[in-house]
Amino acid sequence: MVGGFELGTDGPTVVLTGVDGSRTSLRAGAYAAGLARRQRARLVVVHVSAGVPFAGLAPGGAAAAAEAGRDLAEDLRRQVREGAEHTGVTAEFVLAQGDPFAELIRVAKQVRAEVIVVGASESAGHRLVGSLAVRLVRAGRWPVTVVP
Repeated sequence: MVGGFELGTDGPTVVLTGVDGSRTSLRAGAYAAGLARRQRARLVVVHVSAGVPFAGLAPGGAAAAAEAGRDLAEDLRRQVREGAEHTGVTAEFVLAQGDPFAELIRVAKQVRAEVIVVGASESAGHRLVGSLAVRLVRAGRWPVTVVP
């Protein structure tokens, strides 16, 4: 823009990342935090609890699985809080339940995310049915960064 003044930023103002505790999702979270810090953007970290299939087969399985899920969510919440304090990033932790794809889309719309960062799937089965990252890219609504 020649001779004028432009309001706004050149990069994203809201960075959304999905974390599930896996190595790649934690790397994606770190990448997203760095992006948010460099862009002076708000970081929204989403953890989707999808439930544990077949937990009811063993006595007490559902209760143990639910407690493990709560422990993981609280650990991730703590990591986000401590990381935000350490780096000076404005971060928000969102706990959701359901299908990870649907919940990431829902939260991204709600917070008006401008970029989504996720970890690459480590599951061989996703080559056949498509990973979360591939589904987000195909949705074509946001730039998606996939961290290996």
